[in-house]
Amino acid sequence: MEFIYQLIDFILHIDTHLGEMIRNYGTWTYLLLFLIIFCETGFVVTPFLPGDSLLFACGAIAESTGALDPTVLCILLSIAAIAGDTVNYWIGAYIGPKAFTKEDSRFFKKEYLMRTHEFYEKYGGKTIILARFMPIIRTFAPFVAGIGKMTYTRFLSYNVVGGIAWIVSFVLLGYFFGKLPVVKKNFTLVILAIIFLSILPSIIEVIRHRKRKRMAENVPGPQEGPGS
Repeated sequence: MEFIYQLIDFILHIDTHLGEMIRNYGTWTYLLLFLIIFCETGFVVTPFLPGDSLLFACGAIAESTGALDPTVLCILLSIAAIAGDTVNYWIGAYIGPKAFTKEDSRFFKKEYLMRTHEFYEKYGGKTIILARFMPIIRTFAPFVAGIGKMTYTRFLSYNVVGGIAWIVSFVLLGYFFGKLPVVKKNFTLVILAIIFLSILPSIIEVIRHRKRKRMAENVPGPQEGPGS
C-alpha cells in the first residue's frame, strides 16, 4: 500500500518531484526519464507508471526553468517509446496465446489484456497509434500485436508514428501551456484533467461493451413451434 501512496503522490505532484530529480541527478535525469517511458511501454507488468502527465511536466519544466531541453526530450523519449513497444511486441510474440490463460497477479491483469484485444479487434493496426494516448491500453497494445502475429514491418510503421506523435504532442503541450499562470497555480488539477481525459476513451469503451453485452443477453431466443 505504501508503494501505491508514493506513486499517487509522485503523479499528483510530478512537477515538484521532477524538479527534485533534476537537482539531484542533473543530466542523468534524461536517462531516468528514458527508463520510465521505456518500462511503461515495454512491459505489461508496469502500466501504472506515469506517461502523459510525466511528458507534460517535462515540457512545462523545459520552458519554465530551461533545465531540460525540449528537443532532446522529444528525440530521446521517442526512442524510448518506440524501443519499449518493440520489446513488448516480441514478448507477446514469444508468449503467444498462452497469455490469455494466465491468471491475475499483483501487476498483470487479464482484464486489461482482454479489453485491449477487443479494442484491437475493432480498430486493427491503428490500435498501436490510438493506444499511445490511452493509459494501460498503450502498454498492452504491442503485446497483443505480438500475440496476434502482426508482421513486424507493419507493426514498426505504426509504432514509429504513434511513438513520435505521443511524445512530441505531450512535451509540446507542456512546453507551450505549462507557462500559463493558471496552469502553474493549478498544476495538480491540470495533471488530474490530463489523466481523466486520457482514460475517458477507455471508460466510454467499457460502458459501450457492457451495454452491448446487456442487450445481447436480453435478446429473446427463437420461439418454439406449436408442435415442439
